[in-house]
Parts: sequence; C-alpha cells; structure tokens
Amino acid sequence: MPVLVINCGSTSIKAAVIHAETGQRLSELRVERLGTDESQAIFDDGESETAPKTHGDAITKLLPRLIERVSSEIESVGHRVVHGGEWFTQPTIIDDGVARQLEQTVSLAPLHNPAGIAGIQAARQLLPDVLHVAVFDTSFHATIPPRAATYALPQALATKHGLRKYGFHGTSHQFVAHRAAEFLGDELRNLRIITCHLGGGCSLCAVEYGRSVETSMGMTPLEGLVMATRCGDIDPAVLLHLMRSEQMSVDEVDTLLNRRAGLVGLSGGSSDFRDIEQRAEEGDESCRLAIQVFCHRIRKYIGAYAAVMGGVDAIVFTAGIGQNSATVRHHVTQRLEFLGARLDEDTNREARVSFDEPVAEFSTRHSRVRLLAARTDEAWEIAKLTRQLCSTQFATTSQQSIPVAISARHIHLTQETVEALFGDGHQLTPLKPLSQPGQFAAVECVTLIGPKRQIERVRVLGPTRGVNQVEISRTDEFYLGIDAPIRASGDVDNTPGITLVGNDDRKVSLGHGVICAWRHIHMTPADAEQFGVKDKDVVEVDV
Repeated sequence: MPVLVINCGSTSIKAAVIHAETGQRLSELRVERLGTDESQAIFDDGESETAPKTHGDAITKLLPRLIERVSSEIESVGHRVVHGGEWFTQPTIIDDGVARQLEQTVSLAPLHNPAGIAGIQAARQLLPDVLHVAVFDTSFHATIPPRAATYALPQALATKHGLRKYGFHGTSHQFVAHRAAEFLGDELRNLRIITCHLGGGCSLCAVEYGRSVETSMGMTPLEGLVMATRCGDIDPAVLLHLMRSEQMSVDEVDTLLNRRAGLVGLSGGSSDFRDIEQRAEEGDESCRLAIQVFCHRIRKYIGAYAAVMGGVDAIVFTAGIGQNSATVRHHVTQRLEFLGARLDEDTNREARVSFDEPVAEFSTRHSRVRLLAARTDEAWEIAKLTRQLCSTQFATTSQQSIPVAISARHIHLTQETVEALFGDGHQLTPLKPLSQPGQFAAVECVTLIGPKRQIERVRVLGPTRGVNQVEISRTDEFYLGIDAPIRASGDVDNTPGITLVGNDDRKVSLGHGVICAWRHIHMTPADAEQFGVKDKDVVEVDV
C-alpha cells in the first residue's frame, strides 16, 4: 500500500501519495502562498482552486481530494519536520505524547516547525486509523560526534539553551548517499562520501561509512555555505559592529542575515542562480563575484571534510543548483586534483539526471575520487523511512534470546606481529573459548602505548588474522590520546596507529589499526537462521 507524505513549509504545503518501493507518485498536491488572499492549491493533473489560508484548514479540505484520486488504501503518513532538537534523533511514530513533545521544538525552528505541527494535527484528525510518522531533517545528523557538534561556549549556557550543531537537509543527504553507493556498486558502509545539497538552502555533509560525521549547517540553517538569501559563515563580531554603528535591532539583523544576504546580497538583487549565471556571462561583475564566493565556500568545506574522514571516495552534487549547474560543479571541482578528484569537462557539461537515471558521473576514467551529480527525492526518502518504521511495528518478534555483553578492549594480530612480539615461531596459546566457534582469548597480553599514556595487559584474541586490529573504548581513546573512528571489524584503512609491547620489551609500531568497534552481534549460522537474519542486517535489540 502507498504512503502519504506531507511537507508543510512556512507558506506552502507539498503532499504526495508515493509507492515506497519505487518512488512512483500516484497523486500530488501543492499549496502555495498560504496565509495570503492568493493562496492556491494545484493538483498534479493541473486542476487548481483557491485554498484556505491556514495549514490545518488546507489539509482538512484538500487531503481527502488528493486521497480519493488513488485507488489503493493509504498505509501510513510520513510528515517532514524540520527540527527534532535533542529529543528526536530518528523517525518516530506520532502518538499523543510525541505530539505534545513536538511543541518543545518550536523555539528551535520558529518559521517551519509550527507549520509541520499544524499539518500533523490536521492529518491525524483526518486519518486517525493509520500510523503517522515524523521524519526529521536533523535526525540523520544525530551521529555527528560531540567534537564536531559542540560550540566553544560555556557548557552550562549551551546545555540550558540547547546550543549545538544539529544540521539539516538530512533526508536529502541520506537519500543521495544511498543513491551514490548503488551507482558505485558498493555498500554505503564501505564508503566515504561528501554530499553537496545546493539549492535555495545549501549544506554539505561528510558521510563516513554510512554515518553523518560533519555537516555545514548548525543549530539553525544559517551556518555554513553561502545560500540564496542566507550569508552562511560570518564573523560574529560583524553583527555587533552593525548593531552599534547602524543601530540595527535584533530583528533587523535577523532579516539581514536570513533574507538580504547570500547570493541576493552579493549579486545586487537576484537569489535565482540561473539569473546570476546569465548576468555573469553578460559581464556583470557583482554576479561573477557571487559565483566565485559561493563556489569557494563549497570547495573549502569539501577539503575540510576530506580531512575529517581521512580521505573521500565520492563527491555528490544534488538539489536544484548541484544537479543542474555545470558551472558550479566546474568551479568547485577544478582544483580538487590533490584529493584525487579529476573533472571531465565534457561529461560535466552533458550531465543530466532524471527519475529513471538519477545519477550521472562527470569524473575522468582515472579519477580516484568519483564525481557525481544525483537527483534528490526527499519525499521518497520520507516514504521509505515511514514504511520501514511502520513495518517493524507489525513484525513478529522472536522469543529466543542471545547473550549481550560489553566488549572489553582487545587485540587481533597477524602471525607476523605475534612472532615480532613474542618470538620466532610463537603460536597463540588458548586461555578460554569465546562464544564464536573456533575463537578464543589467548594467554598472551600486550601493552598499548599511546601519545599520552599506556594501558597494560590488553588481551590478544585468537586465532591470528590477516590484519592487525586494536579495539578500544571511547574512554580508552581519551586516556591513550588517540582519536579512533567507529568502524566495523576489519575496516582499518585510514585509522590511527599505536605501539605494542610484548615479551622482553619487544616493540611493534602499527601504522594503523586502532578502532572503536561498531555495535555488532556475532552469530553462528544456526543462530542466524533461527533469528531470520543474515550477514550485515541491521537489527534492534531489547535488553
């Protein structure tokens, strides 16, 4: 059955009935200029009519008309919510308690969240017998580590007001990252991707092995890149200077930063990138500068995010400007050869994306970093996330149980490293078996020496492996002075190194191999069959 997706903007509504598996639109509606006498509803067949002025009234009147155009029964409703704050870090089924809690997010997104909440209230009253799911722009970025999400402010003040980086455009970044992985023929968890959502609002995201680890927008969508009417990054003292020298009020500064800055401010009046490109070609210097500033900021963030992830496998351009402007892609990528990204000018000019061909490559054959343009589809991503969450509500839960334990720090070694630490021909000596057949904790222990401190008697696990791997906790990281990434076992490329000390002060310095292990479950084939799972499935565990 299809999913109804509702996206309530500050002055608009977009609604569509979508087949979650294919992305096919069965029926669509958009409402424009809400709150004015010119409010208008337009259906996908071209029919239009005057719409009510409020979000709630518009949904109450128009949604039944949208649904009756579809022969299939609506399975569930997915609602886009811009800001989930610290309360909502994943798609959430909306009940009365969640609906009340959503009210707490209004102060974080006063222009957008009230509209989303009004849409939720009206839709729940109209369709009380189906599941409603809130999908948050911020939730994909919930995996950003504290070192990247924390502002350098007094922490008591930051905690009191929820001052931290949240990030936005999460559904778009998540969607195109998966699309890019499919195009590259690999799993997202194996890739480091920088996604560039460039439209009226613009943001970049560093997607490291499937997780957002950095993004350019912050507590609000104002931080980061130059946008249509937003300035992006700016020295905060500039605002203080303007308030003092121009006697600007807080509201006037807010309007300046969000409505009069960015491309519209740089170009002298236009926020439409197509107009700016045309005027730049005709010799308008202000528009040329606007394009240069816009692209410079993007390139700077790409370089920073490549450093954050220790490299990059693909750079993806999406949204109105990103997927359509060859000019922007050219200016941004032409100086990225030092990363291994090589632009093919011809394919860049010819690159086109569509529903049937959602990804186009514009890098050369020998480019180590793949350059892609991708069509984003946030509504489809919301439909998929909604369908996925609702499916789990009705899934049969196994009554079998498996042991759950906290994994202590430990080491996996190659035979070569074992001999370097314990002597030629040395074989690991089993101390006790582990739950995985054939695996054991060995008698042998080593000392870990980090930049700051050392940890003694760290257990080696056997048998030997093809690569060295040191698994430590977050607390161990801080103690040793090492910044280890969260990785799946065996994924040790671009990870920190460490020094190991074995018998008779024998030392081995590893160039890489230190990780914090991704949460995982070891199962025998028989257990996997019993629980109905396979390798690399993602599951929820009740403890």
